[in-house]
Parts: sequence; C-alpha cells; structure tokens
Amino acid sequence: MQLEFIVSACLAGFPCAYDGRPRESNPHVRRLLEEGRALAACPECLGGLAVPRVPAEICGGSGSAVWEGKARVLNREGKDVTAYFCRGAELFLTIAQTLGIKKAILKSKSPSCGCGFIYDGTFSGKLRPGDGVTAALLRARGFELMSENDLESEAEEL
Repeated sequence: MQLEFIVSACLAGFPCAYDGRPRESNPHVRRLLEEGRALAACPECLGGLAVPRVPAEICGGSGSAVWEGKARVLNREGKDVTAYFCRGAELFLTIAQTLGIKKAILKSKSPSCGCGFIYDGTFSGKLRPGDGVTAALLRARGFELMSENDLESEAEEL
C-alpha cells in the first residue's frame, strides 16, 4: 500500500491540540493509518509550538492572507506566533511532497489546518470562511483538501 494522505495528527488521536488533551480519533483516519495509506503530523508541533500552548487564531484574514503578509497569527495573550505556523506549514508540505502525497485530511476550524472555515480572530467562537495557514499553503500547491467533516460523505471513496 502506498501513502495517499497526510492527516492532522489530532484526528488520529495524538494529544497535540493546543490544550494537550487527545481528541477522539476519527475512525476513517484511523483506518487509513492502519492500512498504511496515511501519515499523521501536526503542523503546529512541527513549527516548534509546545503542547499545551495558548490558543491562537488568525487575525486580519485567513491563511492565504498570512502568506501574503496581510494577516498574523496571534495567541489569546496577543503574542505573534505567525512564524511558528508558517514554519510548521512548510515542513508539513515538505513531508507530503517528499513522500509523493497530494491529498490531506485536516482538522476543521484550526488556524493551521482549517479548510473552508476558521475562527474569526476574535476568540469569540465565531467562524468565517477561509483556510488555516497550512491548508492555504497546501491548496496553493494543488493538494486535494478535506476536513474530518467531509469524511462521512467521502468514506466509501477512501
């Protein structure tokens, strides 16, 4: 079996989320990992952020605006953590490209992995359309992206 997907490590149950608590692993992601068709990685950890860490959101736009220098990733304390998010995204991309992977299953709403919708940067729980920093980079490089929310409808095709 050849690797087909790179997946957000939190979707595989790894305790890498900002609060350090493991999330329930997604059964479809778990199956892909068990079959040797997917590799799990966390862009935020790859970028050098600790677990646990202060939650962060993209302020002033979405992931694509971060890459254009028009938005920043700030944690709830106001610290600029943009460089960590960009470094992690670049390493996530490098891993996928090195392994010939062109599809990603990413954690929804995340400032790194969110694809389609992310938190709006106010730490109020409100969402806005857009991609996280890693998702935006992968999309720009031609990756096929989906979130865990897309897996139920796509499960038979996986």
